[in-house]
Amino acid sequence: MTWALVACSALATVPAGLRWLRVSQREHYLAPAVTRFAARWWMTGVVNPTLFAIATIGVVGSAWSPWLAFLVALAQIGPIGLGLRGRTSPLAWTGRLRRLAAVVGALVITIYLVAGLLDSALLAALGLFLLPGWFDLALLALEPVEKRVGGRWVDQAAARLKSSRVEVVAITGSYGKTTTKQYVAHLLSDSRRTVASPASFNNRMGLARAINEQLVPGTEVFVAEMGTYGPGEIAELCAWISPKVAAIVALGPVHLERFRSEDRIVSAKAEILDRAEVGVIAVDHPLLSDLAGERERHMEVITVSGAGGEARVMVREGSLHIAGVEVARLPDDVFEVNLAVAVGIGLALGVDQSRMISRISNLPRPEHRQTVTRSEKGFSIIDDTYNSNPAGARSALRRLATVGAGGRIAMVTPGMVEMGPIQFDENRSLAVTASELVDHLVIVGRTNRRALLDGSGSGKASVTVVASRQEAVDWVRQNLGPGDSVLYENDLPDHYP
Repeated sequence: MTWALVACSALATVPAGLRWLRVSQREHYLAPAVTRFAARWWMTGVVNPTLFAIATIGVVGSAWSPWLAFLVALAQIGPIGLGLRGRTSPLAWTGRLRRLAAVVGALVITIYLVAGLLDSALLAALGLFLLPGWFDLALLALEPVEKRVGGRWVDQAAARLKSSRVEVVAITGSYGKTTTKQYVAHLLSDSRRTVASPASFNNRMGLARAINEQLVPGTEVFVAEMGTYGPGEIAELCAWISPKVAAIVALGPVHLERFRSEDRIVSAKAEILDRAEVGVIAVDHPLLSDLAGERERHMEVITVSGAGGEARVMVREGSLHIAGVEVARLPDDVFEVNLAVAVGIGLALGVDQSRMISRISNLPRPEHRQTVTRSEKGFSIIDDTYNSNPAGARSALRRLATVGAGGRIAMVTPGMVEMGPIQFDENRSLAVTASELVDHLVIVGRTNRRALLDGSGSGKASVTVVASRQEAVDWVRQNLGPGDSVLYENDLPDHYP
């Protein structure tokens, strides 16, 4: 009977493993992401907690009745809602994913074989029940292997940078990195041959690929966006992408779930300054203002502000000021702090100020960041689906109020994530603000549903709850018409509940 259980468990491992492989890939192969998401999914709704309870009974009961262990395999029809292939985030069978699948597969097969040889139903049940944990264990074990595998591409990129003698600009921040990077490339393009890392290529392998594929002869400036999920990551990047100018755009509770405090976020982001000649720091947040004061003792620092604060480069009442002098009026749809940082970077590189200023009137609008289009039915669409931070959400709501003046307005959102202990309060606050402004609030998914519902009760907005982004889009098409407006605020891939 135990061998039948082993076979059943092995079969159930295949669909369950595909689910957790997809979560691993979407969460950048960082342990303990799989266990964390497994806990979220098994506690979502009514059916999934029931299936988890059945699996738990199967594990505990297998010590007395081996037949109960089959319940663990039965429960692997869940978590319901977490698809095997994914719609918004399908599996990509990269070399890294194959290696992870091979290691986890070898581990669980070994557990099942030992369970069969020892005639232990309990061991077989635990092998399947703890599958998310085996993925996280494999991720930790493979981390040094993956660094070695990618090492040759990093070495090649480092050599390419060194031989080109390109000036490197490194940009980090809790949010706004991509927009700032695009602004920098635009402002510099009339003066220097500039290459910027594409999209959100902001980690070790992404930046190595960008350098190896895009750093052509004659490039004078390379703009590198740098992200981090923990201390030491940016320092490691800067060890081989040594920046002449390093910039910190903004500080907020993004990734607070991983960092636990904004002080730790600042410490991790500040690593970008350690090897730089000039630091460009947005001082609107008190912790970044303190950091600028500290670093000014050791390096040249250009302070900037997008909120009218005192700084060398600042945006105040729709105007750009440099060293206290107004130099330009700004377009209505500019992201103020991102532009201030970009101008500060140009000054740090010695770019002619007037040539930069002349390019401000036609700044690029980054995709999915408050871009405005019009639907076939005549309503305006503000796409802010790449934003997931409180400051950006407030900015998008202000833009919605302007664009939507005169018609019905709606906001579609799943809320904001990776904010740790403040996630509920921040999403509740977002719903409070939105429900006072919009006519319709459409809440997508379960991740932040309770917080958004809690915050939406005091406002004028009608509230609709849908399970998926597609259902939200269908609602908008059915309910909005000419003169109306909708804001799509953030979007979560479907490995979130």
